[in-house]
This record gives sequence, structure tokens and C-alpha cells, in this order.
Amino acid sequence: MEQLKHECGVVMIRLKKPMSYYENKYGTTHYGLNKLYLLMEKQHNRGQEAAGLCCVKLDSKPGDEFVFRERALGTGAIQEIFANVNEAVSTAEKTSAPVPYIGNIYMGHLRYSTTGSAGIKYVHPFLRRTNWKDRNLILCGNFNMTNVDELFEHLVSSGQHPRIYADTYFLLEQLGALLDDYCLAHPGQAPDPREILKQAAPLWDGGYVICGVVGSGEMFTLRDPNGIRPAFWYDDEEITVVASERPVIQTSLNVPAQSVRELEPGQMLSLDREGNLSLTRVLAPGANFKCSFERIYFSRGSDTDIYKERKQLGRELVPQIIEAVHGDLPNTIISYIPNTAETAFFGMMEAFRKVYPEIRAEKIITKDIKLRTFITEDASRNDLAAHVYDVTYGQVDKDSNLVVIDDSIVRGTTLKQSIIRILDRLNPKLIVVVSSSPQIRYPDYYGIDMSRLSEFCAFKAAISLLRKREMGGLIDEVYQKCKAQENAPKVELVNYVKQVYEPFTDGEVADEIALMLTPEGTNAQVKLIFQSLEGLHAAIPEHPGDWYFSGNYPTPGGLKMLNRAFINWYDGHPEAR
Repeated sequence: MEQLKHECGVVMIRLKKPMSYYENKYGTTHYGLNKLYLLMEKQHNRGQEAAGLCCVKLDSKPGDEFVFRERALGTGAIQEIFANVNEAVSTAEKTSAPVPYIGNIYMGHLRYSTTGSAGIKYVHPFLRRTNWKDRNLILCGNFNMTNVDELFEHLVSSGQHPRIYADTYFLLEQLGALLDDYCLAHPGQAPDPREILKQAAPLWDGGYVICGVVGSGEMFTLRDPNGIRPAFWYDDEEITVVASERPVIQTSLNVPAQSVRELEPGQMLSLDREGNLSLTRVLAPGANFKCSFERIYFSRGSDTDIYKERKQLGRELVPQIIEAVHGDLPNTIISYIPNTAETAFFGMMEAFRKVYPEIRAEKIITKDIKLRTFITEDASRNDLAAHVYDVTYGQVDKDSNLVVIDDSIVRGTTLKQSIIRILDRLNPKLIVVVSSSPQIRYPDYYGIDMSRLSEFCAFKAAISLLRKREMGGLIDEVYQKCKAQENAPKVELVNYVKQVYEPFTDGEVADEIALMLTPEGTNAQVKLIFQSLEGLHAAIPEHPGDWYFSGNYPTPGGLKMLNRAFINWYDGHPEAR
């Protein structure tokens, strides 16, 4: 499995009691800071390029700082920022100076970039500072906006001069300007984020969970109206917590699953300065496009529902596998590619044993150390890449059908360079690689690092089939149709890229992918099996968002960006490579 980058993970904490309460009950004033660390570490899978945190103290005196922020780059960013924070706290506690980072509100962020923007200035939380507490704004989120150009033009037309071209920055300045207007129109009155978000959010197109804190103590989280990005929350008399995943809240606070609630699409959770919680419908809920890839791959499999769904994904594949091995189950060995597909493997084995109780299951593939090299010569690097995985010898013979399940196949690079090569060394008759997700055919623009058509082995296979069958004219037709609607209103756009796949069955595309990914010199026959869309929705019925598989985008902005992606690919634009 090639590692996919997910947009981000978020954490929000509001301590609702005086600091003395936590010191008396838990023996420390660091209670909120410690919970923030746990919640961020438990979501480390969601962002390993950078991390940041922010703390707001509500009892700071004039002349003292009341907003504290720490950010860092790299895979060790969480450890780095908390080491710096703990050092600052420890130093202050030895003196009579006000202690930083021990406050009432905390915000944490784990970052993966999907837009190519790198550097510390792009690391959340973003901060807008003034001397008026109620006009300070801190913002972070798990999101990707698909109408960045429109947001930019909105700021410019309102008289602003943006200094950074990034959706987070645009949202910060848009909300900041509305916050200024609100404070001027309501002097002496606490800001109401609900009123501000009702003005701002209708301009947004994308998948998002936006988290914010006003310097005077108001806190909010808003989820997109299609529910594309996930958000969960917990509230009791001591604490309110928001996070991207349910089990991290369960584990960090030791609370049952039923106590952790999902923020509904278009819904906003907010707390005022006193810690009173409100749930407000800011945007009318749209069609359900909750991201199925969250359930297949990104979110932690320890969630009770996700665990069941991944097992069901494995069960759904069994009829296809039996057909692929021509019913020869006595000579079939089932395995998985660690560690991403282990849960689907369990479900698959349960279904197989109902059909053939003697089916063999073996751990054939082992994830070895992550090899690193300074060698730049391609052949040498490819040879080293083949050793990232190792195999268990002595379990496979020349009459074996070797079936291995993975959670998804995006680019196919790891399959070709490593997995198929090492499996072939065992001399099986047949290698069947099974994907628990359908063929990834379309780019994602809502927070997953899959934005270029040229990356997808399914797209390459379809193009290859069109050319082999002398149907290349269809490629030109799709290009002309995309060009013709390049400046059309977003609501009128049609997904013409679907026509690239329409002449072929899923099986024909899978066979072409297998041909493309089979290394030269492979002795075994190689087959690829993909989950069907019907199987996906049967296994994950509550999260039907499948645009990367089906091309049915949740918002007009995504379809516009797909249109541009095909044009870029056809024209050989660098962004398409």
C-alpha cells in the first residue's frame, strides 16, 4: 500500500471549571495540556508533516499575554512543540511570572499538505492579532476549499490585499473582517460566532471542519453541509472536546462510544465565554457525502463501527475471489498486506470458512524496516524498494493460488516494485491481489492527497485500453468537451471524464492494471480484484461519499477542478504530472 496523505486532524478543548478544580481533582494544573497531548498523539496518523497548538487564558491581566501558540515542522513535530511548551511552563513556574500555556481553551492541529504549500507559515493554527481581545481570532481546520479563486476575489473586492494565497489564510481574513464588523456594531457585547459563520460559510465550497477561538473566550467548530470531513464531540460538566475521530476521545477521556456524538453536516458547535454549549444549524444539510475513504483507510480501525465495516468489506469480496481461483479452494492460501488490510482480512476469512472451512490462512508478507538510501540511480533505488516487505518461506508451492488483500490500490507503485516481485519468489501458480476498495479513478479535492489523474493506475489502464483498441479519438473528444465548459458556470458542469471508462467493464480495467503492474520476468499469473461500488455501499451504508471511485462529486467546485485536471493532463501541464 502506498501511503496516502490525509488533510489534517483537529482537537479543541474547553475546560469549564476553575484551574483549582483540576489541580484538586487530578493533582495538576496541566490537565488540559496533558489531554491535548493525548488527543493529538492519538491522531498522529492524520498528519505527519507538521503540528501546532494554541492556548487562550481567560484570566490574563492587561499587560500579560493571553494567546500562546507553538508550531513545528516534520514527523516529530508533536514532540517538539510539547517539549518547547513544557520548557516554557517549567521555567515560568520557577518564577513569579505568569505561566504560559496553562489556560482554559486549547486547540491542536496535525497537518498533511495536499496543495503543495509547505513551510511554517502554512502550519495551523493561524492567528490574527490585535490589542482587542474580542477581535483576536485563532483558526485551524481539516479542510480543502475547492473555490479558492472565488474566496480570493471576495477578499479583494471587499478592499483587502491578501499577502498569502492559501485557503486557510483567506478564511482567517474573511472571518476576521466579519468579527471586526460585529464588534463595531455591538460595542461591549460578546462576539457571537454563530452570526459571523452564518454570513461567511455560504461562500465556502469544499469539505471542511473549521475550528476557531476568539481571544475573548468564544469557541466554535463548523462541519460542511455534506459531512465530507468528520468531527466528533464530547461534553460534561468539566470539559468539552472536539476531535476528528471518535475513539481518540473515548481513549483520552475514558468515556463510552455512546457518550461521543458526531457533529452533524452543516451544524456548528459553539461555546460562549462562560462555557455554555450551543448547537446551531448554520448551513442546511445537503446530500450525504460522508467520506467512505475515512472508513476504509484514514480513521482509526479501533472505532467500533469502522471495525465492523472493514470486516464487511472483506466479506463482500469472497465471491470474486472464488471465481478468480476457479473454485480451487483446497490449493488457495489467503493472506494480507500488513498492516492496512488486516481487519478486512478477518472478515474475508469468516466468509470463506462458511463456504470452505479448511481454507488456509497464512501470514505471507511482513513489513520490514523502512529502508533509506542516498542512492539516486533509479535501478538501485527500485531494487532496494523491493525489500521494504519480506515473505514467509515454505508455505507456498507451485500449485498454490496466493491471495493477498490490500485496502486500496492508487498508483500501484508498491505492488510493481515490491509486493508482486517478492510473492513471485515463492513460486505460486497464481497471485491474486485484492483491493478492499473500488478502483480509484478520479482525483480528490476535499483533503486527500490524490489530485492528479496521471497518478491513478486505473486511469492509465483506461487510456491504455482506448489506445490499444484504436479508440483514442474518445480521449480527444473528452478534452474538447472539457475545454468547451472551461468557463461555464459551475452548476452547469458535466463529468465528461467518465466517458474514458464507459467502454470497459470493471474487470477489463482491472486486467489491464494487472498487466501494467506485473514486473517483467514474473512467473506466476497475476490477477487484480477490486471491491465493487455495490459492495462498498453495502459495507459502509452511512458513508456513501465515493467521488474518487464513481466521479459523482459532492460540490460544483470539485467537478470544476476535475475538468481542469483532465485539461492539464491532456496538455502535459506540469501540475498534471
